[in-house]
Amino acid sequence: MEVSSEPLLDAKTKVTNQLIDFQWKLGMAVSSDSCRSLKYPYVAVMLKVADHSGQVKSKSFEMTIPQFKNFYRQFKEMAAVMETV
Repeated sequence: MEVSSEPLLDAKTKVTNQLIDFQWKLGMAVSSDSCRSLKYPYVAVMLKVADHSGQVKSKSFEMTIPQFKNFYRQFKEMAAVMETV
């Protein structure tokens, strides 16, 4: 079991940001300036998040396929917990 050093939310914690949009796309890195042939898949994620004042900010990041699978597994676990509340 993976142990996280991130603080956990409890019932008293106020969530101040709201997820507005979640988009992803699968990409393939084929080359770079320092490498002629990379050929590895990745997932690019684009988020739009509104803060407590309503200001929307865009965030983006890339993950390897194993990272994305772990991310997906964690979201499934969260959804299962939320259904019990």
